[in-house]
Amino acid sequence: MSSEQTLLSLDLGRRSYDIHVGNGLLTMAGELISPLMRHPRAIVITDKNVEKYCLSPLESSLNAAGIDHQSIVMDAGEQTKDYAHAEDLTGRLLDARVERSTMLIALGGGVVGDLVGFSAAITLRGLDFVQIPTTLLSQVDSSVGGKTGINMPQGKNLIGAFHQPRLVLADIGALETLSPREIRSGYAEVVKYGLINDAEFFAWLDSNGQQVIAGKDEDGADARQHAVVTSCKAKAAIVSEDETEQGARALLNLGHTFGHSLEAK
Repeated sequence: MSSEQTLLSLDLGRRSYDIHVGNGLLTMAGELISPLMRHPRAIVITDKNVEKYCLSPLESSLNAAGIDHQSIVMDAGEQTKDYAHAEDLTGRLLDARVERSTMLIALGGGVVGDLVGFSAAITLRGLDFVQIPTTLLSQVDSSVGGKTGINMPQGKNLIGAFHQPRLVLADIGALETLSPREIRSGYAEVVKYGLINDAEFFAWLDSNGQQVIAGKDEDGADARQHAVVTSCKAKAAIVSEDETEQGARALLNLGHTFGHSLEAK
């Protein structure tokens, strides 16, 4: 697998942040997060599926960087993205005596990222947090742009906040732990960027899409990285112009209405 990493930036003035894409970022997380911290204390929030594969290397990296930390492991699945689990998580953060200088780290897919981002937005009127997305869908979509939220009986993502992360670390190696179904779910979002933004990228996907999905050998890993980088670059450009979805950012919702309806069935 390629060891090269790509650094992107989402320009929001004083709230701008970097997006790192590459292999091995879990083991580098501590040194990348440390300069952003006002006090070397972090709380990692993940789920039981991701814990098995990704928590240990992240914790080792935080230890190496001298960052005091503890971890909260939640149940996995869309059912955890609701008011009850948000209340549980914010309660556990307060029990841990978080301060405004405490950094939250969301380690997982879109459910973890949304739940942690929303909890960061409302706890002590705003905590800093880092996104470490571990699914293709979260790497190309939900980890970038600051939209956080939870589900309600009336529909998905109806309660939330715009709360930007301080940093995004998309480790391509984490995708090796995913099932083919999860990869295909994320790939649909990748195709979306070609449809709305980049005909050349759409043509590239027509030739290289199977490599992105399969992810086999170094060529497959490089194809995945190119897909994530191109998708994040497209999303960052749109969000930097329309952070709160007053215009152009609505393009990013292509397919979401039908997708959310199908999920609800």
